[in-house]
Amino acid sequence: MSFDQIADMLTRIRNAQLARKMDTIIPLSKLKLAIARVLYKQGKISKVSIFSDENKHFLKLKLKYDQDGAPVIKEIKRISKQGCRIYKGKQEIKRVKDGYGFSIISTSKGLLTDNETRKEKIGGEIICEVW
Repeated sequence: MSFDQIADMLTRIRNAQLARKMDTIIPLSKLKLAIARVLYKQGKISKVSIFSDENKHFLKLKLKYDQDGAPVIKEIKRISKQGCRIYKGKQEIKRVKDGYGFSIISTSKGLLTDNETRKEKIGGEIICEVW
């Protein structure tokens, strides 16, 4: 049995927001760093930083909240899982919540949002949906 690191990352983000924490710490990997950078670029988190503790490396994500104290990320959902990978071609990629949200897609050009994949006219593996 293997451990789904992406699902763990998304769960840590959800749990930190439910607890109204300002930041969360996640073990570092290249894929998790790329996902965090997409979330930052889309304005869903306010800061991404890397730090080390002894021989281990971690990501620190500063979470965003609106003026009322509600999390900016309303929902973050894993789509492609380790046991069931979900791949979509360029015509099959749908809008998330009628364009209110976005998908993070692993492509041959790196991690892109659904809008970016439509502009590039490429498909890939749907990692997660965020709204």
